[in-house]
Amino acid sequence: MAEISAKKRIWGWFFFDWASQPYNTLLLTFIFAPYVKDLIGDPDEAQSTWGYVVGSAGLVIAIIAPILGAMADTSGRRVRWVWLFSLLYVVGAFGLWWAIPGAGNLMTIFLFFAIGLIGMEFATIFTNSMLPDLGSREEMGAISGNGWAFGYVGGLLALVIMLVFLAESPETGKTVAGFDPIFGLDPATREGTRAVGPLAAIWYAVFMVPFFLWVRDPRMGTPPKGAIKEALGGLWRTVRNLPRTPSLFAYLASSMFYRDALNGMYVFGGIYAAGTLDWSVVQTGIFGILAIIMGAIFAFLGGRADTVFGPKPVIVVCVVILTLVAITVATISRESVLGFPVDPSGNAADFAFYAVGAVIGAAGGVIQAASRTMMVRQANPERMTEAFGLYALAGKSTSFVAPFAIGVATTLTGSQNLGVTPLIGLFLIGLILLIWVKPDGGERP
Repeated sequence: MAEISAKKRIWGWFFFDWASQPYNTLLLTFIFAPYVKDLIGDPDEAQSTWGYVVGSAGLVIAIIAPILGAMADTSGRRVRWVWLFSLLYVVGAFGLWWAIPGAGNLMTIFLFFAIGLIGMEFATIFTNSMLPDLGSREEMGAISGNGWAFGYVGGLLALVIMLVFLAESPETGKTVAGFDPIFGLDPATREGTRAVGPLAAIWYAVFMVPFFLWVRDPRMGTPPKGAIKEALGGLWRTVRNLPRTPSLFAYLASSMFYRDALNGMYVFGGIYAAGTLDWSVVQTGIFGILAIIMGAIFAFLGGRADTVFGPKPVIVVCVVILTLVAITVATISRESVLGFPVDPSGNAADFAFYAVGAVIGAAGGVIQAASRTMMVRQANPERMTEAFGLYALAGKSTSFVAPFAIGVATTLTGSQNLGVTPLIGLFLIGLILLIWVKPDGGERP
């Protein structure tokens, strides 16, 4: 087999971000999530239900992710795991085509969504763990930032395709460009919007081809006897020794909270705007375009800042900004912004939420790329996939807390605005825990 160049391996790795981003962009945030409000009807019930669905999937991911990572480190076969979870991604995403209004199959649709989300998250664990194989310590910040930026561009292109050619307004039956949905899709049964699932599935299947052609495991061969037992034993030793690696321990705890809060912003941004501002799927999509453009630009710039200053100060600045954004979001409604009354029939609240989306996109792109390189600095190089399994556990062990907290807060208060306030506390806890994180990690038990 011909030798694959380092440049091709990096580009193949970038294509995972490009291929998988539509699940976050189209399904989790800007198209399918607001459509859930149309399927359920009541915006408060839709927000709380969406919280329970995403939270349940997050709980499954939190429990299984570290075990999978440890097993992959022991077997040395990460690409095969990516194949398996890619299948879950495609099946889960495609199943959303059957989210027909009034069909009474919401539980089945939410099951499909959860399967696809689990597939995407598990595949991400294994691809993230490949980052140290792609370049030197000094290059990793730029590689990670470029990967996030490339993924955002893929998500942006997929979103534009949805808005221009597929996603119809429920009032007019036309797309944002004034077209009928292509391929003769029926606006009356929301076929244009429902096509978001098949589009995400086909997009992933096509654009993962460079990944599977150009990315190889650094270690090949037959897994040793007792590989599973060895993996689980190693995982238990790593977890047991976390208090003896205080910087890694503090970073996992910190990222557990601030990444969960950021994911809460992404997951609930669309459904929040649909309920509090009465935005259509098209308006939410435009909001998404703005956020993604800012995310792509700042993920690239953040990778450069990571190289110059290191990931820790980059993360701290982003968490402070996102905390202020979370406070601002909770004050935006048709009647007021930041406590100041506005004309409910005007556009002030809309413009305020667009501005918030731009900042979320910018800070979110930077912090996700920097967090990935920070994990590489903190982890044991010999157990990198296991470390990213723990990183996924840190991201998902409270990933059900934020959605559940928002769901419960929304249910108890009957207010979408008050329902999102748990995000503020999560950001603050993450910021405080960063105090104990060493910029270069360094300890080994």
